Amino acid sequence: MAAVLEPYIYEGGIHKHTLITELLEDLGGYLIQKIPAATEVTLIMLIPKKDVHLVEELGKKLLGKLTPAPLTGTEIAVVSPTLAVHHLPHSACDVAEHLRRDGANTNMIGLARGMGRRVALSADYERRLINEHDIALFSFGTFADCIKNKKPKLFEGIEIPIVVTGGPDLLTEDVPNADVYIGNIGRVAHRLRKSEELSSLDIMNRKVAEVVGIMREDLSKDPLAVLPPRVMKEIYEQIPEIEQVLTPAPVTLQLDGLRVKLPYDEFHGKVENLEFDEGTRLMELARVLPSKMKDYILIKIKRESEVGFAL
Repeated sequence: MAAVLEPYIYEGGIHKHTLITELLEDLGGYLIQKIPAATEVTLIMLIPKKDVHLVEELGKKLLGKLTPAPLTGTEIAVVSPTLAVHHLPHSACDVAEHLRRDGANTNMIGLARGMGRRVALSADYERRLINEHDIALFSFGTFADCIKNKKPKLFEGIEIPIVVTGGPDLLTEDVPNADVYIGNIGRVAHRLRKSEELSSLDIMNRKVAEVVGIMREDLSKDPLAVLPPRVMKEIYEQIPEIEQVLTPAPVTLQLDGLRVKLPYDEFHGKVENLEFDEGTRLMELARVLPSKMKDYILIKIKRESEVGFAL
């Protein structure tokens, strides 16, 4: 039986942080992302549940801090009707940043272009791009009527869970087709730094984590043929060119797959032919597709029931 992996973030000094990564590898965990910053380092990890205390003890010896990161392994689209410069500062920036603090990878998507909202989400390309993510979080403004009656049109064609933030204090049922609504996060003329605003962002993270929990529970009923972090590990070991990618998170985990930030035409063959220790190739376990984001590679892993076995 595969070990249950728990998501955590380690924050500490860069000195001797390799002791953490070495222990993680020995325990059978996965390092999702390493973010160095001067003398500090942030490690986003998946740790076997029964061994979390070992990493925590070592972290304390190194004067670091280990905290749960329930959104690790998810990619969230933070969607705004517009991200035009004359509409900034925009709360979507703080929304995306706060989600990242709990381990999520976020992509900000502004819909309006040219003449404005009349053409927002008018192209099927935009829907396909949003649907490549695990969750779509729509960041709206401060008018209740607009959120309830006009903006839900933007949800048409969105097939993933929809989370909505806005200024008014509304019920989720008030916003058609939304899975979750979080109030008190509207458009303001400043960064969200007040205590009540930060509390609203904390509530947002908790509710998004609840949605992720439901999605993970659904996956557990019919597990993936291979865990996304294991595929990520094989990519780093078998495709050395990934080390030369300068964009953040060259391999971005999703709940049911990965986004690989390498050109599809040049590298999809290498990705499809990734070989696991069991002798299986990735093409047998997943669909390797061209992403709508630039020319990246999108991997969607098949379920165990579809493949007939799981690694």
